[in-house]
Amino acid sequence: MSALRVPLILIALAVLAAVPWFGSDVLVQFGINALLLAVLAQGWNIIGGYTGYASFGNSVFYGLGSYGVGIAMVQWELPFAVGLVFGVLLSVIFAVLLGIPVLRLRGHYFAIATLALAQVMTAIVSNVKLAGQNIGLVLPPLNNDLLFYESALALLVAVTLTIWWLSRSRFGFGLIAIRENEEGAAVMGVNTTLYKVMAFALSGVFSALAGGIHAYWVTFIDPESAFDISLNVKMIIMAVFGGPGTILGPIVGALSLSAISEFLSSEITSIAGLFFGIVVVAAVVLMPRGLADMLRRFRKTGWRYFAENIRANRL
Repeated sequence: MSALRVPLILIALAVLAAVPWFGSDVLVQFGINALLLAVLAQGWNIIGGYTGYASFGNSVFYGLGSYGVGIAMVQWELPFAVGLVFGVLLSVIFAVLLGIPVLRLRGHYFAIATLALAQVMTAIVSNVKLAGQNIGLVLPPLNNDLLFYESALALLVAVTLTIWWLSRSRFGFGLIAIRENEEGAAVMGVNTTLYKVMAFALSGVFSALAGGIHAYWVTFIDPESAFDISLNVKMIIMAVFGGPGTILGPIVGALSLSAISEFLSSEITSIAGLFFGIVVVAAVVLMPRGLADMLRRFRKTGWRYFAENIRANRL
């Protein structure tokens, strides 16, 4: 990071941390949701942005984290922190056991396989009595939005620092090598299977933590909402919009798209989805590598940056 960027990041972090103290209750609740989406986008960035595997299975990690907290607190009457650990443990086990066979697939085959995982987990959990089956679980209420907001912000800082470490570590370079040329990475001595499974598991850890925090915040979970595939689509869109494979891109994408979605839903409710879709499509056409790439290259090429992308998409 440049010398100028670090102070700007610290100032932005201080502003975000101060929101619960000066903002309205509605703003704080919006912030909790937006920060958790940013965590999910960053978690997906590990497996999708750096490793190059477009996973639709991160919603499974999110659901396992939710149910880890729900089962621990409701069925076993254990503290919230223990539930978070339990959810993370479930996610890591799932990532390792399923990641080894699934990560042998590539491209759309991998995407389809991970897409099916959410449906399978929904069916399984719906028949597990410990998880409340189709009825779900009602968690004990905790009216403390400040705690949930600061927890979500702390988790976002943790996952971003992890991404920063990845961008400079041997492990991260190995993931980038897999993304660019997996066969070449294997020839150069990278244990591609181990690296991919580790990235899958690391991505799952942060997704599970986000799911656990959200479950305790809303105090209710059921299979359909916990393993909602549309949530996985959101995290992918936000990461791609901001810039996959970058440190801050998914955060910018998540926060900006969350704000746009909230504004459209409140101002033009009837066609909010249409306008949001137009925004996403326009972003993909005009800046296919995300906001981070656009900001970096726009200084050099100016408006030609958008013209070049339009020509590349043959529009």
